[in-house]
Amino acid sequence: MGAMSKTTTNLEVRPLTEARLPDLAALFDEGGDPKTCRCAFWRVAGSGWQDWTKAQNQAVLASLAGREPAAGLIAYRDGQAVGWVSVGPREDYARLERSKVLARVDDKPVWSIVCFVVTRRLRGQGIARAVLDAAVEYARDHGATLLEAYPVDSSRGRVPAASAYMGSLGMFEQAGFEVVERRQWNKTTPIRPIVRRPIRPRRRQTLREATATSKERPGERAG
Repeated sequence: MGAMSKTTTNLEVRPLTEARLPDLAALFDEGGDPKTCRCAFWRVAGSGWQDWTKAQNQAVLASLAGREPAAGLIAYRDGQAVGWVSVGPREDYARLERSKVLARVDDKPVWSIVCFVVTRRLRGQGIARAVLDAAVEYARDHGATLLEAYPVDSSRGRVPAASAYMGSLGMFEQAGFEVVERRQWNKTTPIRPIVRRPIRPRRRQTLREATATSKERPGERAG
């Protein structure tokens, strides 16, 4: 399943572009942390996060719209944005790179999945899992060989919605990820699993190859 195909939950999942920023803004504006955070938290290093405004965070996201690879994927149903996942090379997330609890496991190149947003009216319908699957395929299409995430372990008790934005451990395990480490800031803070899934990148056809293929006649093969 590619990042632009329909999924089993009748969604269309598309990369963030400038034209799609208003759709994503409408999803974030439904309320909760996304209304202010705008999925900028992991991209901004520093300790003054509480002083950041919605407008500043929106500017961070807007500056990333339309780049390649995209800063994330938007899930649509009936033309409305109903889900979001932030995925990209780990080095794109400045705060993640400076985190002590979530410090790099090793020096392998890795893509990180750091954030999910699902519209309140459709939670529990598999949208988070659908955008996770789309994120895997999008990373594969862009040459990633290893995916990493930092979910919450709901088996240890109920997880508040505000703390579940990085996804649940169970969902990632069902998608083929495995726990490689468990980290904890101190004895009073929750244990944070780090999960990984190796993937085989899908070879992308170059423009030269595509042009050569289009010029082939039926039954012939380019030399």
